[in-house]
Amino acid sequence: IIANIVASIQEFSSVHADHLNAFAVASFRPIISFASPNSSYTLSVVERPAVVFPPVSFTLPLISSSGVSGRRVDLTENIPTLNEWKTLWSAWDLVTLKMIPQEMLLQKPIDLRHKCLFYIGHIPTFLDMLLSKAIGGPATDPPTFGIYSKGIDPHVDDPEYCHNHSEVPEVDEDWPSLETIMGFRDGVRARLAQLYEDIESGRQVLTRNIARTLVMTLEHEGFHVETLLYMLIQRAGTGTLPPPGFMVPPWKALAEQWKNTPSPARPTVTIGSAALTMGHNDSEADDAIPEFKYEVSGHEFGWDNESPLRVVHVNAFKADWRPITNGEFMDFWQGEGKNAVSLPKSWEMVGDEVMVKTMYGPVPMEYAQHWPVLASYDDLTAFARAKGGRLPTEPELRLLLDTYDVGHEGGANVGFRNWHPIPATMGLGEGGKGSNGGVWEWTSTVIENHDGLVPTKLFPGYTNDFFDGKHQVVLGASYATIPRLCRRTVRNFYQHNYPYAWVAGRVVYD
Repeated sequence: IIANIVASIQEFSSVHADHLNAFAVASFRPIISFASPNSSYTLSVVERPAVVFPPVSFTLPLISSSGVSGRRVDLTENIPTLNEWKTLWSAWDLVTLKMIPQEMLLQKPIDLRHKCLFYIGHIPTFLDMLLSKAIGGPATDPPTFGIYSKGIDPHVDDPEYCHNHSEVPEVDEDWPSLETIMGFRDGVRARLAQLYEDIESGRQVLTRNIARTLVMTLEHEGFHVETLLYMLIQRAGTGTLPPPGFMVPPWKALAEQWKNTPSPARPTVTIGSAALTMGHNDSEADDAIPEFKYEVSGHEFGWDNESPLRVVHVNAFKADWRPITNGEFMDFWQGEGKNAVSLPKSWEMVGDEVMVKTMYGPVPMEYAQHWPVLASYDDLTAFARAKGGRLPTEPELRLLLDTYDVGHEGGANVGFRNWHPIPATMGLGEGGKGSNGGVWEWTSTVIENHDGLVPTKLFPGYTNDFFDGKHQVVLGASYATIPRLCRRTVRNFYQHNYPYAWVAGRVVYD
């Protein structure tokens, strides 16, 4: 039926965002929507999938009773509730236990990361380690999971060079079994649930250190859902299983809609000059100062590289409304850039045909030509230069996203609304606001130290291990980024020649 409906697609609108949020709160996900050309009605075909991330504003705040602390704290910022943890666990268990076949557990989908089983053990190990730091007490049995404490990010150019990390078994037989890891995971989750019960009953005083631990451990797991998926997509169709509990997209009907997505009246927009506020004030060092120890209400917690708040000047520049697409990059790869750029790791050759990888297996370029292309910083820089431009600095991209990106609650393609990118919608109605299609975006800014950055002691080396001149700041969020990590102060980073991450590029011009 869907294939025979003559579909038209709406420009981005706040009404569309309201529909998406209402569906999410009711645990539904639209598979495809059809706008009536003669009325304001929209027909949406929906499903109740295995997991749905509701808008951040719909998550209920944790409320701490006064208890032994003599304080009552109503938490209205970003400290996660236990329900938020349970939603994330549903996503994590879906990916790790239902999309990775048994025979893949001890395989490496990509050569620059660990075997799949490492990450299944790493997540509860990290949580248990930080809970012990925050509230004390013995580690969860078995206490010998040090092999899972810290992952790897070796240099692409020289994989023998890698930051400090835990040592892992060299032979498959020495890895703990999946059943052992699951028992450990359940124990750690029970320990976390007990902490929430103790906070709510007043038996445990909620300090900034504990609050930060809850934020950091949940967001760490959220980051790893995405990083594990960009590994697994390399084996989609040849090992990795499609996400169960989600309908296979009606590619042909969707492609027809995407082909008819309106283009902006002009391909570029001029932005600035402007004073831009970056970051927020959230120094982990303040957690130990007595007068700040219990000040958690209304405080936004983040990662060390997000702090402190600072104001920078951004000169006027011109930017493409939309990131570089698969179709545009394929023209470049086949033509002017034939010997300058590589086949993106988000594509694959099937016979003589270029296909685009998805979690459901490769799809024809015809279906994905309008999606943002996912490629390395180096290759997208080559494209931008050939077009007479460059990739934006971090302040430039931050200003553009602040001005025109709508975020998850505004209808953006993040938080598993889809398991694939979609065409960008910026530059249309409602002041040009829209989505970039569900991708992170590269900047030309190298991650490095800045005034006021206090390295975290909870997660030593999180940022400062990578002050090597090789890692570029990326901003935004992909379709598999959990909604809370769409926070505007979040700064992710990847090596400039790392080809696997879900990062796109946008051309800007002086």
